[in-house]
Amino acid sequence: MKFKILHDFENTPYLTAITPTPQTNKMPLYDFIIIGSGVSGGKWASMLTEAGAKCLLLEAGQEFAKNTFPVHEIDYSSQMFWGGGVEANEEASMFFLRAKVLGGTSIVNQALLDRFDDLALDDWKDRSGIAYLNTKDLEAHYQACERAILTGTISEKYYNPNAKYFVKGFDALHLGWKPLVRAQGDCKLDCGSDCIVCLGGCRRDSKQSSLVTGIRQARTRGLKTLTGVEVIRVDHHSDHVDVIANYLGEKTRFTAPKVVLACGSFGNTKLLLQSGFKLPALGKGFSCHPQFMNYGVFDEPVNAHKGALQSVKSSDSKIRQAGFKFENVFAPPIGTSVLMPGIGIHHQELMMKYRYVSSIEVAVRDEPSGEMHLGRGGKFLISKRLTSQDSSRIKQGLALMEEVFLKSGAKDVIHCTQAFGLHLMGGCALGTEAHNSVVDPEFKVHDNPRLFCADSSIFPSAPGINPSFTIMALTHRAAETVLRAS
Repeated sequence: MKFKILHDFENTPYLTAITPTPQTNKMPLYDFIIIGSGVSGGKWASMLTEAGAKCLLLEAGQEFAKNTFPVHEIDYSSQMFWGGGVEANEEASMFFLRAKVLGGTSIVNQALLDRFDDLALDDWKDRSGIAYLNTKDLEAHYQACERAILTGTISEKYYNPNAKYFVKGFDALHLGWKPLVRAQGDCKLDCGSDCIVCLGGCRRDSKQSSLVTGIRQARTRGLKTLTGVEVIRVDHHSDHVDVIANYLGEKTRFTAPKVVLACGSFGNTKLLLQSGFKLPALGKGFSCHPQFMNYGVFDEPVNAHKGALQSVKSSDSKIRQAGFKFENVFAPPIGTSVLMPGIGIHHQELMMKYRYVSSIEVAVRDEPSGEMHLGRGGKFLISKRLTSQDSSRIKQGLALMEEVFLKSGAKDVIHCTQAFGLHLMGGCALGTEAHNSVVDPEFKVHDNPRLFCADSSIFPSAPGINPSFTIMALTHRAAETVLRAS
């Protein structure tokens, strides 16, 4: 079988055909290959290149910029997400959203930043046996990541009616709430910007995505990026790692002394399974914060799609202890049509209320009970069902959500039964022992000292908190650890 191998000369093509003879007695072309370009991949690229490392970043999706993001919902869903916009568990009872674009999910999320609390990290420490998983030891990494990006909250004067109804209902029930901290610059809300368009990529470069805050800077320091590269497997050797991928219609081999896995829960797990790794915990412990968007119906237009899309969240300790959280949020018409119950005329009647509904998202801190594996023909399968605890938390959260809507003045409540997983976590859990984890405390894949990982796939359990900021912090710690050892 013929392979290609990457070259890195200023005036020559990236790829040159060679025979499949192994690359021996040659200096490595790169110090690191990074597979995946989301929150973790971009942070790895930024820190490694800043330290002088020569890096290649591989991304399965394509590259867009603020002036080239697809305009329409149907176009960005089909062009920038795996599965054409949605993937499902084996029973098709739960859907998952996963970006496939340079910059990863940071391109299409709402850039929410939250530090993990003792409740989440104490559970991680118990499950993993790793002492540094605590708020004190991670604080310096959070601070370093915060200094590297722009952050802020939405001023109350820019709260749209969707956020105002959220606050009204929470205040009436004497529940705690607070503004969402966001990784954003100037969203031009004073100029009438509608942030819902950022679900297909920010057209102002205000959102502090991996592309804006990590990859672009790393490119100025020599980072090479290739898009449209679907990695098939990694082969770990004593002195290097081979990355085998489909690129430009051909099987291609990339080689480096060290490789970073930054493909997320699904991507990393699938890649290691396809590579023949036999670690007992591989694919285990999947969680996803099952989320349910429900709607309060008002007599006057809410226009929740206008202005700031997300502004506020629950901060009540009783809600946190109960295992769920609330955020004000909304979805474009196609996404909303998937969530609305019913079919035919009934569904059409609900969709006609699009401008008159307020939305609250209930997200559950689910048990890490899911498993991922390869089925017949190598198909990647996700086994994820709600446990009795998950279902109990969902029921309690939905009941409280309805109270919030009614206290805010809603005339009716529309319950949406479709669960979505937006935060995909686990499968390559962090831990001290190879029998119940995949990645060790120094962020190396057990018994594979040239493979590193620090993204959401290493989460030992669901935190019940938006994960992006902690992915950054863990990656910051991982990159420091790897650079000290180099």
